[in-house]
Amino acid sequence: MLKAEHLRKQFATVLAVDDVSLEVKRGSIFGLIGPNGAGKSTTIRMLLNIIKPDSGTITYNGQPFSDSVRNQIGYLPEERGLYKKNGLLDTIIYFSTLRGISSSEAKKKGMEWLERFNLQAYAKRKVEELSKGNQQKAQFITTILHNPDLVILDEPFSGLDPVNQIVMKDIFNELKQNGKAIIFSTHQMETAEKLCDELCLINRGKIVLEGTVKQAKQRFGTNSLHLEYDGDGKFLSSLPFVKRATVYENYAELSLNGDVSAQEILTAVLSKIELRKFEFVEPSLNSIFLEVVGTSVEDVEKEKNELQQKQTVPIPSIKNPEMKKQQISLLIGLLVAIVGLIMLISGKDSGMLAGIGAFAAIASFFKLQKLKKQLQLEAVNE
Repeated sequence: MLKAEHLRKQFATVLAVDDVSLEVKRGSIFGLIGPNGAGKSTTIRMLLNIIKPDSGTITYNGQPFSDSVRNQIGYLPEERGLYKKNGLLDTIIYFSTLRGISSSEAKKKGMEWLERFNLQAYAKRKVEELSKGNQQKAQFITTILHNPDLVILDEPFSGLDPVNQIVMKDIFNELKQNGKAIIFSTHQMETAEKLCDELCLINRGKIVLEGTVKQAKQRFGTNSLHLEYDGDGKFLSSLPFVKRATVYENYAELSLNGDVSAQEILTAVLSKIELRKFEFVEPSLNSIFLEVVGTSVEDVEKEKNELQQKQTVPIPSIKNPEMKKQQISLLIGLLVAIVGLIMLISGKDSGMLAGIGAFAAIASFFKLQKLKKQLQLEAVNE
């Protein structure tokens, strides 16, 4: 269905996507996973032809992106994209007609979907009157009402309570059974593990793991231990046979060093905590991510946020054509102003040349500052 090869995208000094290749097949859910800021959304925007890759190729059924392909795709962005002042059903009808659905059919199907999400009572209410979760459900309806072949979902569970997450998951599986290709982008590893057939795990713009969930688990073995207990489990991470530990208040997932017997583990822990569950299991996607990247998803996100708060955004590269143009204009303006000033002092000019040069230099300076802020903002967002 969809194939992307060697995608690369750079914004100023930020390399957002670095040599990413993936293939999404019909009748499957493909997980594009990783922490926030990993490059997932940038990859999706390239797949949708919203932005162009610096290099690499993207094909749909062997053909490049075209307007005919556009109507075969349903896209649920992470950000809200609904008209808040419009009625809910009117909004659904409007977006559906943009996809070639007649108003009457869009109204009929729209009401069917609203009933499924228990939103029929809100059909004539303004979008802004809906809760965040209900707005997310409405946006999902606009994504799939035109029956697309490829559905791209960027953090689809945002704002949804557990009950509606289950409803949404059931719909994903229905779409899969109907032969749709689904890209599910998320940083929630546990959800991706349960839903996805294949996955591509991205960190800092690079693929660090790909294949089926089963292949990922087989690759990293089954040397993982889950414990449920009462007591203080902080000591678990310091045990000599523990390679890495994810410890919560009453639960821990341990990655073990080499061969260690259950008896050895029990001897070390039973005197300090009261066990309720002791189970050797396949590693979770979160523990696999931790193994591959060297830190957890949560730690990667925390590190990214701290860097954004503490570090100055890199100055955009002077290789940008527009920046280079404004820098040259600034330099020329300054030179003209200096020459005009010299001529004014020597009595050879009335000061007009100096004024023209100064005006040109100031205009170029402000344009340059505006462009820098724009590119810096793009770098932070990616």
